[in-house]
Amino acid sequence: MEEICQIVNDFKIAAMNAIDAENRCRFALEIVEATCKEIDADKVGIRLSPFTDYNELGDSNPGALALHMAESLNNLLAVRKAFDGTFIVNGGYDKEDGIKAVAESHADLVAYRRSFLANPDLPRRFELNAPLNAYN
Repeated sequence: MEEICQIVNDFKIAAMNAIDAENRCRFALEIVEATCKEIDADKVGIRLSPFTDYNELGDSNPGALALHMAESLNNLLAVRKAFDGTFIVNGGYDKEDGIKAVAESHADLVAYRRSFLANPDLPRRFELNAPLNAYN
């Protein structure tokens, strides 16, 4: 009986989280819509950070984090299919991951922000398959 009560509570929490997530999406979409009315929509972008550890999204349980990342990747691919503009991804991509993301049409471009900060010559290092400095 205790297990059933816990499962019922889990569904209740999931429903509340779903409503909260819809509200977060609505907020971002309203900002994008208002911005597009003021300037050319081709000049408007939005950054989504599904793997970032803030706003209570972090998880110290590696198994749960791996599941969250897999679900986020599936959601990212769904956004990619629905979006017809230039789609740029970032977040821990190495050279091979970036090539694969573009080759499999998961993205048009890959941003290597932290790697680029630690390696200002990043394109040359990629070209030479040279080791990268770790970012701090």
